[in-house]
Amino acid sequence: MAGKKILLIEDEELIIRLLGRKLASIGYDVSLAMDGEEGLKKMKENKPDLILLDIIMPRKGGFDVMEAMKKDPQLTGVPVIIISNSGQPLELDKAKRLGAVDWLVKTEFDPKEVVEKIKKYIG
Repeated sequence: MAGKKILLIEDEELIIRLLGRKLASIGYDVSLAMDGEEGLKKMKENKPDLILLDIIMPRKGGFDVMEAMKKDPQLTGVPVIIISNSGQPLELDKAKRLGAVDWLVKTEFDPKEVVEKIKKYIG
């Protein structure tokens, strides 16, 4: 886990602070982005090992981010875990088609669950 890079792309400040602190406290190198455009820029600069991605954000949403990632050979293999307010089957299906490996509903998860999912994919 030491040195593994996680990029958290989320526009809700409470969630970004909570998860950012939790992940940093257990040894992950965490980068934060408040929207999809900033997130894509940071991905290209830092090449994260895993991305936690919100779907609905200003400037560029999560689905747009994932579509851009598919077109960039450097980013296609990076696992993406969606963090969203919605658990709608249509959105889940679209996220999976675009390459998401997992999904968390904001109102239903706790930081421990996030850590378990991250460990499942990158250790």
